[in-house]
Amino acid sequence: MNFWDFLVWLFWVYILFACIWIFISIVIDIFRDHTLNGWGKALWLIFLVFLPFLAALVYLIARGRGMGERNMARVRDAQQANADYIRSVSGSGSSPTAEIEKAQQLLAAGTITQAEFDALKAKALAA
Repeated sequence: MNFWDFLVWLFWVYILFACIWIFISIVIDIFRDHTLNGWGKALWLIFLVFLPFLAALVYLIARGRGMGERNMARVRDAQQANADYIRSVSGSGSSPTAEIEKAQQLLAAGTITQAEFDALKAKALAA
């Protein structure tokens, strides 16, 4: 095996992995698409099993834009959920008034002392 045979072999391995990646992406998109009914999903999968390269090409041409839009919407939703979670954990989403009101309720319930209330109030006003 010389150098050129190795490069040709490497090229075909790359093509194989690219095809597998495309087929897996299409199957995942088929199952995640809520606008496609069960029969449509079944037909696309049968088409992919029996004529994989033609089916992948047709799917990418016919539904490629929607595939990208669904993927972007999924990423956007995940980023929004992550940002909401970070905001809820850090407490930066609440206003100083709300924090003082919570501290006032704790003081009225006897859970904290007046000194702790004053410290919480100062912290809320400083933020």
